[in-house]
Amino acid sequence: MAAHKIGFLLLPDFSHLGLALAVEPLFIANWLTQDKIFEWSLISPDGKPVRASNGMKTAADSSLATAEFPGTLFVVASFTPKEHAKNRDVTRWLRRLARFGVEMGGIETGSELLAAAGLLDGHEAAAHWDNLKGFQERYPDVAASTLLYTMGRNRLTCAGATSILDMMLAWMAERIAPDLAADVARHMLVTQVRDATGWQGVAPDDGNRRTVPSAIEKALAVMQQSIEEPQSGEPLSCEEIAGETGLSLRQLQRQFRQHFNRTIIQHYTRIRLAKAHQLLQQTDLTVTEVALGSGFGSVENFSRLYRRQFGCPPSHGSPPVHNGSRVQILTQRGFAM
Repeated sequence: MAAHKIGFLLLPDFSHLGLALAVEPLFIANWLTQDKIFEWSLISPDGKPVRASNGMKTAADSSLATAEFPGTLFVVASFTPKEHAKNRDVTRWLRRLARFGVEMGGIETGSELLAAAGLLDGHEAAAHWDNLKGFQERYPDVAASTLLYTMGRNRLTCAGATSILDMMLAWMAERIAPDLAADVARHMLVTQVRDATGWQGVAPDDGNRRTVPSAIEKALAVMQQSIEEPQSGEPLSCEEIAGETGLSLRQLQRQFRQHFNRTIIQHYTRIRLAKAHQLLQQTDLTVTEVALGSGFGSVENFSRLYRRQFGCPPSHGSPPVHNGSRVQILTQRGFAM
């Protein structure tokens, strides 16, 4: 049987873990069978090494101009998908491969590149919960959701992180051989491959979310709902938040200080800033539109708070990357340095 040829298009700031989780099952399949079931190559837009989000550089085997057409292509990206989507050389190349019947897959925000090329219109796509709102805003013709991964009609997507391994094993079982996929999973100590329709769960607003009292749980839910479904553009008052929990304002303030070491308004502001940061990174909304949509009545005040939280003005859209991406990763998740 001829080897199934797979290409991995690596874009700057891609996830090094994501690439490893995608390639390792292929290597193990070849090793277990002592046969070249899979052949894979790494592609970069210009053929030069690509820097991953952790700062490590990975050499490419070819460029867009020199790469052979694979049977399956996976686009591997993580940060700055908005910038990658503007690369017309990449989107044109993706459309060309699709016209020739190449199976297309998106890993993490690599799916957004497929969407930018119009290759996911009418398809279901998995998106990481942190990228979902921006994905839906930018590509309304794609049915983006917080599934772990999707497979269908010559298209694959996954939300990233450990769901990449689930997708690769499920793809191997469906496209190549179920028994081989099961052997690879056993070798990788995977006791169960999660179903494609698996759910990512609810993203916590704070690392201690699962251990907080029910009143704080309720308060966090009220805060989140107020920015997901804004009624007047104005944030709720602390009194209104406390009223939803059944506690007095003083009691709720005490619990927030005890569990988060910050006040209600400080925590609420963090949540609104995290929402604003998502919108700036993942949509084409202006700073003014983002400020108002996140409950900040003053653009000047929003800019001051944003700079304090993320270390750059909101007009930059993304915080700086230091030593690989430590600052970027932490600030994307809403943690101050």
